[in-house]
Amino acid sequence: MGKYTGSMCRLCRVEGKKLFLKGRRCLSDRCAVEKKNYPPGMKGARVNFRKSHYKNQLREKQKVKRFYGVGEKQFRNVFAEAAQKKGITGENLLKTLEMRLDNVVYRVNFAYSRNHARQMIRHGFFAVNGKRVNIPSFIVALNDVISFREKKRAAENVKAMLEDVKGLVEVPGWLLLDGANFSAKVNALPTRDDVSLKEIEERLIVELYSK
Repeated sequence: MGKYTGSMCRLCRVEGKKLFLKGRRCLSDRCAVEKKNYPPGMKGARVNFRKSHYKNQLREKQKVKRFYGVGEKQFRNVFAEAAQKKGITGENLLKTLEMRLDNVVYRVNFAYSRNHARQMIRHGFFAVNGKRVNIPSFIVALNDVISFREKKRAAENVKAMLEDVKGLVEVPGWLLLDGANFSAKVNALPTRDDVSLKEIEERLIVELYSK
């Protein structure tokens, strides 16, 4: 499956909940889920499809994939790594996704959305421990420092963006934001409670991939 190029709001309507894929729009009355709280399509508002246990498993997987902006192959690889670690596989999966660089950039208010964060990372806007990183899936580690590269943050449009995005989302406790220096430190490893997608049953994803 290739890169999704359709409407981001459509993905939220398919899942029936806000996935915060469009930045400030998700917090306004322009949010598609607020305006049309039913699946897209001509019959979306009228037809109640029969739900099976498999469909519930599939929907949970799709919801998490779309929330973090991860493709199927990459998601399978993350799941495989999570299954090899000690602890609960489902929680390991979510914790690893939380520690992706694109998610970290978004959660410290350096980008409007995870998709926006991915674009900026690919264009070399950020450094980890002083070294330029342009891979959105890069997994940060304890005590890593993620910072805006000075050359990039000096642009006027970037300054305006940072001012506009300030306070868009709540910075989690495992990340320590240093707004004055345009940087953030991984102060601790995230727990299940730190995962911003609260309404998710990760055990269903484990069941799906364990078949």
